[in-house]
Amino acid sequence: MSNTIAQEYTCLMCWRKWAQAADHLIYQMLTAMFGGVSQREPRPRRARHLSPGRTPVIVRARAKRPKWLLFLMFGTPVLTIGLVLSAGAEAKGTGYVFVSHEKTNNVAVIDPKQDYKIIKWIQTSRRPRDMKFRDSRRLLYVACGDDDVIDVIDVATLSVVDHIPTGPSPEMFELSRDERTLYVSNEEASAVQEISIADKTIVREIATGAEPEGIAVSADGKTIYATSEVTDMVHVIDAVAGVVTDNIVVGTRPRRFILLPNGKELWVSNELSGQVSVIDRATNQVSATLDFVPPGFRQVDVTPVGMTVTKDGSSAIIALGRANHVAFVDPISRKVKSYVLVGSRAWGVALSPDESTLYVANGLSDDLSIVDTTTRKAFRTVSVGRVPHSVLVDD
Repeated sequence: MSNTIAQEYTCLMCWRKWAQAADHLIYQMLTAMFGGVSQREPRPRRARHLSPGRTPVIVRARAKRPKWLLFLMFGTPVLTIGLVLSAGAEAKGTGYVFVSHEKTNNVAVIDPKQDYKIIKWIQTSRRPRDMKFRDSRRLLYVACGDDDVIDVIDVATLSVVDHIPTGPSPEMFELSRDERTLYVSNEEASAVQEISIADKTIVREIATGAEPEGIAVSADGKTIYATSEVTDMVHVIDAVAGVVTDNIVVGTRPRRFILLPNGKELWVSNELSGQVSVIDRATNQVSATLDFVPPGFRQVDVTPVGMTVTKDGSSAIIALGRANHVAFVDPISRKVKSYVLVGSRAWGVALSPDESTLYVANGLSDDLSIVDTTTRKAFRTVSVGRVPHSVLVDD
């Protein structure tokens, strides 16, 4: 018998003993409360009829247990097993909104089903920033810049269950398409780190320009993109060879990416030039530049960072930083369709699963703006922790 089979057999025997003891206890308690057959009550006797000439033997008649007791005896273990097995499934479909905070070292968990109540503060390592789901959204990865780790949060229990070491000050990262590898921007080393999740080791470092930040991975997993804030470039990296194959000059201080669903365009936000560069992925050239001037602000006030796009690619949403607005953009015409006033320094953005709601993390007002994407108006503000960075929504 293998060790695995032996362990399973031992667990089965322990479960059986526990179930028997539980059944006996429940039987004693409920018969005392509601009546029934008690072990201390004398059971009726009957004579077993034998052939002539033989002495009758008195035997005990087996008392029939009440139906409710049979249900408890056999149903309780089944229900218990069902509850145990369902515990792992609680992570799916929570609809929770997760917000990371750079100064309070935690992640707020907001439940839209409970009137946007914060149901849990998850303490993390210091300075949590970028977040990504893994393993069918059962795990939440959080880059913690001041402790040089990526925390792993169990979405079912809403607790930190593991840490993955990185280089100094991780901020943004992406998972490989097979979810076995992390690509982490390392500003201090001017490199993108490739980290094995299983081994928790840095496999290699890919040299980039100074202060890399934003990371994106193509749909086929063959190409990695990284922004360099100092050189104002986007680096195109061969994921297999681990080398930079091209450099694309964009605006001043490029920060984040979105890959459009059609796979043809890569958008990059340029914080200090207040623009978004549209890159043609076939030519690795900037094909268009988007400018923003929300009501009551000048272009110099616009500092775009966070971005997202609808599943069908019909609308891109850009957080405009210190201009305190988000912009809804038509990716085909590349025209701004509307501006929505939110909190101070709109930073991270995320859509609800049905895309009816937009969540905006406001870094200076320490709150979360909730926007109706149909009316394009903010209808709710939720106070969160200090300096919210990223927002992520479970399905």
